[in-house]
Amino acid sequence: MKLKIRAILSIGLFGFCAALAQAQTAQEFVLKNGMKVVVKEDRRAPTAVQMVWYKVGSIDELNGTTGISHALEHMMFKGTKKHKVGEFSRLVAEIGGQENAFTANDFTAYFQQIEKTHLETVMALEADRMANLQFDANEFAKEIRVIMEERRWRTDDQPMGLLNEALNAAAWTAHPYHHPVVGWMDDLQHMTVQDIAAWYRQWYAPNNATLVVAGDVDAKRVLALANKYFGKIAPHALPRDTRNKPQNEPQQLGPRRVTVKAPAENPYVVLGFKVPALRDVESDQEAYALDVLSAVLDGYENARLTANLVRTGSKAVSVGASYSGVARGPVLFTLEGSPADGVTTEQLEGLLRAEVERVAKEGVSPQELQRVKTQLIASQVYKRDSVFGQAMEIGMMETAGIGQKNIDRIIDRLKSVTPEQVQAVAQKYFKDDNLTVATLVPLPLDGKKPAPPPGMLH
Repeated sequence: MKLKIRAILSIGLFGFCAALAQAQTAQEFVLKNGMKVVVKEDRRAPTAVQMVWYKVGSIDELNGTTGISHALEHMMFKGTKKHKVGEFSRLVAEIGGQENAFTANDFTAYFQQIEKTHLETVMALEADRMANLQFDANEFAKEIRVIMEERRWRTDDQPMGLLNEALNAAAWTAHPYHHPVVGWMDDLQHMTVQDIAAWYRQWYAPNNATLVVAGDVDAKRVLALANKYFGKIAPHALPRDTRNKPQNEPQQLGPRRVTVKAPAENPYVVLGFKVPALRDVESDQEAYALDVLSAVLDGYENARLTANLVRTGSKAVSVGASYSGVARGPVLFTLEGSPADGVTTEQLEGLLRAEVERVAKEGVSPQELQRVKTQLIASQVYKRDSVFGQAMEIGMMETAGIGQKNIDRIIDRLKSVTPEQVQAVAQKYFKDDNLTVATLVPLPLDGKKPAPPPGMLH
């Protein structure tokens, strides 16, 4: 990927963006039942990607039912009135396709990658399970055990999984981002098949879904197929229509700290600062400045964190900075790293903050900013080289409420960020009252690595 990004840079940022502007734009439709359809024609290869995005994830869950969105994702492969357990995956495999699903804080999504002539087949399959999913108690009993093992494998037995879970639980006290997507183990142990069925009936409706089709397809034919298969599914009122509460996070009154002790090779520290998300594409300039600040710190091979703390200073073995303003809820700007021998996590914490403070005091030069923006924007647009990547970006933008029509506008806004705006966000948000620190204290390893649970697909 780095080689391709360098090739993009050799073309020049503005020339490359101009070339992208000439590419086929996505077309939008809305079915009578409220389901949104977005089609992105890309005829470079005779393939297609179908994705169905449901606007439901852990952000919509209540205490006692955490992990239910992810559990329902697993049950979506367990049969309908028309197709038996396992038949969905078997039929996709028989046509040479690939399929899977994923759940996050803000959404649950299902996808198939197929040769273009098989689009109707997978569209019929996906519409069938939107409306006709069956819930067998025995299948649920087996699948919930798989999910609990998945939690153990990905979180309980992984020091970084435990650390990130602890960070979010400490940073968010009122907002549902407090809860892990996979759910708390106690909630999984008490979940029932009736809980899953009720969640399906509440949230899986065409008026809560976006169909994204990308690849070598014709938009008019996709719309006709969408009407044929999804258009006959009746909409219904959604829980958020009646219980839509903001669950805003209360003001933080001081730094928060959490320590995780777990078997690990090295200590680690993550600093999470509460910062603005992207809500209004035109007016939320701070979100773009934060994106650029993240790139200044960790956006390319020799960015500031790596250059000053790993290569020159030898204070850390790994470092990173991360920010994404695209979310339905509040967001964090994170700084993280593993200290080198002889350096404590407390010292590394101070060194990470010092790099932001240096930007706050000294700013960034126009030359550095242009170099960083070129790298950042190239990475933003390069993901469109993949048909699957295009479908992913469209689905995420639609689910977050930003809209795929704003994808190119976001790039324009990133190009407009000034050195003064980057310095201003570095001065404004990286304060103790916005900070949560999660520290990993390593315990001795037992020499065994956990194996993935059998039968885990999603």
